[in-house]
Amino acid sequence: MNPINSRYGAAAGTQALFDEGLRQHMLRVYNYMALGLVITGLVAFVVGSTPALYVPLFGSQLKWVVMLAPLAFVFFFSFRIQTMSASTAQLTFWAFCAVMGLSLASVFLVFTKTSIAQTFFITAAMFGSISLYGYTTKRDLSKMGSFLMMGLFGIIIAGIVNIFLGSSALQFAISVIGIVVFVGLTAYDTQNIKEQYSENYDQESNQKLAVFGALSLYLNFVNIFQLLLNFTGERE
Repeated sequence: MNPINSRYGAAAGTQALFDEGLRQHMLRVYNYMALGLVITGLVAFVVGSTPALYVPLFGSQLKWVVMLAPLAFVFFFSFRIQTMSASTAQLTFWAFCAVMGLSLASVFLVFTKTSIAQTFFITAAMFGSISLYGYTTKRDLSKMGSFLMMGLFGIIIAGIVNIFLGSSALQFAISVIGIVVFVGLTAYDTQNIKEQYSENYDQESNQKLAVFGALSLYLNFVNIFQLLLNFTGERE
């Protein structure tokens, strides 16, 4: 056998195994994300459609707990992901998605169900195309990371300030800039998830990478949805 052909065949076989492993990893990430969105949507719909549930939550000081709990989950997840087991990371992610559903239940009190559904499908189409770009592009998107994170922190600060100001003009600017930032983060995070995968990691490590990757993409999706709803949503 020709040694050159032998080496070429071995390299091709190794690459094929890596590509299959990467494909399975990305599918796992998207499946986790999709299931997380289903959990969030179901919780939001049930709570937002049941006065016995949403009145105590949003008609008292509990609304602040509901609004801030998802942020607390994200910080907890970010700091503890390295020490968690894969199964604990999954359970924490599902719990976070349920809590986010409580927070998003308020959209059913403000917007019509038809406009919520339309905005969801617009978001899904936008997210899918941008994530596909992030996965397939040969362009290095890592340079965008610091710029996008600066934009994200700016949006968070502006949003907190606007809670007290109640400025519609500032809210409009936050929504426009926010959509741009989270669209960019979707492409960046997708490429980052792809590049972090390694066939040399054990199953536990790759499982945690998949959960954390799903969290990143889930947050981008939910934020794009909420920001788009400010433009496309029809109020009750």
